[in-house]
Amino acid sequence: METLKNLNNLINSSEIVALLNKTASPLENTTDLDPLIDSIGDAKYVLLGEASHGTHEYYTWRAKITQRLIKEKGFSFVGVEGDWPDCYRLNRYAKGYLNSGKDIYSVMSEFKRWPTWMWANWETAAFIDWLKSHNENLAADKRIGFYGLDVYSFRESMNSIIQYLEKNDPKALAVAKTAMKCFEPYGKDEGQSYARASSYVPELCEKEILHMLAEILKNVPNYNSDAENVLSTEQNAFIARNAEKYYRAMIKRGSASWNIRDEHMVSTIQRLMKFHGKEAKVIVWEHNTHIGDARATEMASEGMVNVGQLVREQHLIDGVVAVGFGSYKGSVVAGREWGDSMRKIKVPEAVAGSWEHAFHLASNGKNKLVLLNKIKDEKCLSSYIGHRAIGVVYNPEHERFGNYVPTIIPKRYDAFIFLDETSALHPIHIQPDGHQIPETFPFGM
Repeated sequence: METLKNLNNLINSSEIVALLNKTASPLENTTDLDPLIDSIGDAKYVLLGEASHGTHEYYTWRAKITQRLIKEKGFSFVGVEGDWPDCYRLNRYAKGYLNSGKDIYSVMSEFKRWPTWMWANWETAAFIDWLKSHNENLAADKRIGFYGLDVYSFRESMNSIIQYLEKNDPKALAVAKTAMKCFEPYGKDEGQSYARASSYVPELCEKEILHMLAEILKNVPNYNSDAENVLSTEQNAFIARNAEKYYRAMIKRGSASWNIRDEHMVSTIQRLMKFHGKEAKVIVWEHNTHIGDARATEMASEGMVNVGQLVREQHLIDGVVAVGFGSYKGSVVAGREWGDSMRKIKVPEAVAGSWEHAFHLASNGKNKLVLLNKIKDEKCLSSYIGHRAIGVVYNPEHERFGNYVPTIIPKRYDAFIFLDETSALHPIHIQPDGHQIPETFPFGM
């Protein structure tokens, strides 16, 4: 990557390595998180990242931070980069609702949409089991929730809407079925055929979806059942609306579809904050590319916004803390292409000229916590430096050409967790032995 090549001499400078070495603190156990917990203070929004969607240590360290924030700071719920219907089942299981699943494995087994490993993994299962146990000691209206923030689950959300309306609102049910019927010819390829068709008929199913959303929102005050199910039905209607917009934007080049997705995730956070009351606090689990402020990357020059930027802009007065994650080498679960079988893939040593390489040199191969607010104004850190990002599709032999995001890291995050060597997480859906619990489960929860 040309940007990295041009920055090799910068990142290897003794000034940067010495500064990181001086600022970083050891990260070996949960008590080493004390400086981070103290720096979070009374913030209401804590955004916890990850540099991939398939790394064991990112999930377990996020869980450890989250446990402390729930126990010590009174956080209300966790919102993740996942589908609402799937995560809503986890939410109801964690809160101990009747008929919410006999055990965590049976609930996790309902995750069907690729990439299943993102949330149907033993690391998440361990956290949800911990959350369920924690919630048992709380009043029903004080239990900690777990929700998906993403926009991808159009078909699952529509099915959930129809199931709810069949019991609660026959008039709105007819409207929802009309919207579903409009989408039926395009339901087999994650919206790609709908995107292509919308280039010829721009408003394809927009009218039907808007009618359904309006009908549900109008009738919400009359739904007297379980308050969370009412919230879920309303949220599924918003997903249908924004997914339709997202699909139409897919066919166009540029930032539109990305922005629709991240704006949807932020609006979902706001609905959940409102639902949980004026004292609510949220912990968000998403990829670094979502929770790190886009204005500190080259995303901004491409017209892209993200969750980290929008939450900072809208809620700075309430306190926003973003924590990035990264590692030097290891292994990860990913696919070679979209829809590919999941596989364990080696993550090579970070390229010279990257942030990960600088942290490796500064930490002498040890895990470290860095409070970036202490060094955000240092001149030597004010240039763009490549920061590794691995998605659900990963080909390490090509990573230097597309997996490093030019970043001013102290402006992108408030803190950074560097894990020198990481390992692949433990998916539940691996065949034929996916049901076998890892030897170290529940990972010290």
